[in-house]
Parts: sequence; structure tokens; C-alpha cells
Amino acid sequence: MPFSSKQIQDLAHGCGFEIAGVTAAAPHPDFSRFQAWSQSGKAAGLKYLTDQRGNLRADPGSLLPGAKSIICLGKLYNTDRPLSTEQRNPAQGWISRYAWGFDYHDLLRPPLEALVQQITRLNGAPFDLKICIDTAPLLERSYARAAGLGWIGKNTCLINQDHGSWFFLCELLVNLLIAPDEPVAERCGSCTRCIQACPTSAIVPNPGGGFDLDARLCISYLTIEERGPIASTTASLQGTHIFGCDICQDVCPWNWHAHRNQADLSSEPGFAAQIFAPDLAELASLSAEEFRRLYRRTPIWRAKYEGFLRNVAIAMGNSGQESMRAPLIKLSAHPCELVSTTAQAALARLASLML
Repeated sequence: MPFSSKQIQDLAHGCGFEIAGVTAAAPHPDFSRFQAWSQSGKAAGLKYLTDQRGNLRADPGSLLPGAKSIICLGKLYNTDRPLSTEQRNPAQGWISRYAWGFDYHDLLRPPLEALVQQITRLNGAPFDLKICIDTAPLLERSYARAAGLGWIGKNTCLINQDHGSWFFLCELLVNLLIAPDEPVAERCGSCTRCIQACPTSAIVPNPGGGFDLDARLCISYLTIEERGPIASTTASLQGTHIFGCDICQDVCPWNWHAHRNQADLSSEPGFAAQIFAPDLAELASLSAEEFRRLYRRTPIWRAKYEGFLRNVAIAMGNSGQESMRAPLIKLSAHPCELVSTTAQAALARLASLML
């Protein structure tokens, strides 16, 4: 062994990662569970999980031939701002915690590249590697669990005892042989708070005795990935969520006292303040250019302009606020059919809530 996992962890901490560990770059037994989940339809429209890229997850060697170790890393993104379950103003929308700063793909690459430099210095020579940040076909939660970063909770998030589940995952596949870490024990116990709190009942039992996330019901999937209309029965349960959902994490006891960053992930003062719990009526009036200017460098851009307005219309319809009627009427005349029909349905829902 050229060096130990402890050395890798120390280097990772020095580069800004709160958690780190190492596991072997070998096929993982969770692949069969992944296949069963994707084939059951629970992946909804996430085609990058169900097309030919899905099978690449069977072996990390498909990403880096000759890979021997996976360095798994976690970057904390939690702050001291309130949780979604503490949001009480129905005139404000909710944006998922991970999207309050710049796009995490851009945020994670510099510290990953810095870590590569440090490992190269320690190794004394260059080595083969592949940087993976979310988009690579890798069972990253499974490997992170194997590397000792945490356990996979009933809400299907990776949970770390000290940091909860509020961190971004990324990996380095390397052709270096590094002594692996040991997995930690599952510590959810009999708790079912996440299951009970999910508004759409998206956390469902699987045949193996555990739990799966059914993307077809998940507010995060619907508000971020779904490009078409959202069924009225589901839309009525979305509350004022306009991008993502944090409820299953907000109610998790492991997040209640987890470590928090004191600064937002953005490098510009006030940037996250523009995103945290924004005013719904103001969002409804955004032009396509204003949407681009505000959100182009953030994860929110993934929802696209029309999808974002669709989400805002649903949130206004669920608000029960008379002040939402006028902006909804305006959206009901929007040239995009998806936006206009959603706004019309939201107007009807708003009227029923105000009876």
C-alpha cells in the first residue's frame, strides 16, 4: 500500500471536504437493487438511470479501466438558515437547500482538483484517475456507505452521524491501491419520521425489506426533472415548493443538531439571500431574461424557465392567499401552454381553498 486512507482523509479535509473515505473499485452488490428499482418504473423520466448508462453502474472499471480504489468525499452545504418545516409564510416559495448557492458541479471541481494535486505530491508520480461529480454513472451512495461516510437512511439519503445528510457527494476513481475504510452501522432504528412526513408518500417499501424513493411521487423530481404537466392530485400536495423538497431531511433527527456552515456556498455576499424563500408574486413576473440572470449559475436553471413558472403557479394555487389571484390570472394568459393551463388549474384550487 503506497499510503493509507487516513492520509487521504487528512488531505481531503485540508482541501475543504468535511468527510472522506476509501473503498475498493469493485462491482457493488447494490447494483441488483438499483436494477430492480429502475425496472419497476420508480425512476420515472430519469432516462440517464434507465438507458445504456444504467448498466455502466455495474462496475466502476467501466469509467476508469484499471481502477483500484474509490475516494469518496462529502462537502457540507448546510447553513444556519431555517428549515422548510419552519417556513410559515404562504406567500413565499421554497427552494431546496442544496440550490441556495452556485451549481455544486462548479463548486466541487476546484477542491477535487486540489486534492488530486496533493495526492500526486504524496504519491511522487502522476496516476490514472477520473473525477466524478454526480453525473457519472456510479452508485455513489453505495460506495460512500462502503467507504464509511455514513449509512443510507429510510429516506434513501446518505446520513452521516455528525453532519446529517446535508452534503454533496463526489468521488475520485484512481488506479492506486489504498487500504479501504469500514462501513458504519445503520442507525435509523425504528424511526419513520421521513416516511410519515412526505406529503406525497414517495418513500415506499421495497421487496427486500427496505425502502425506495418513487420518483413519480417525489416533489423534488416533479419540480426539477418533470417537463410536462403535474397531475392535480399531486400538485395539491406540493405546498409552496417551487424547486426541490427537503422535508424528509428536515424531519430527520440526525439533521437537527448536525454541523452547519456559517457562510453560504456562494462567494458573493447576498447571493443566497436572493434565493432563500423568495416572494411568489415576484417570481411569477420574471421574464425569461430575468430568470437567466438570477439562476443561470445555480441548480435552479435545470428546471428551465417554463417549468419554473409552472412550479410557481402551483405554489400560488396552494397558498390560499387572495394576493395570489392577480399574478395567477396573468400567468393563465402566458404564451406557453404548460404555464397557462397550470395557472388556470391553480386558480381553481386557490378559489376552493378560499371558500
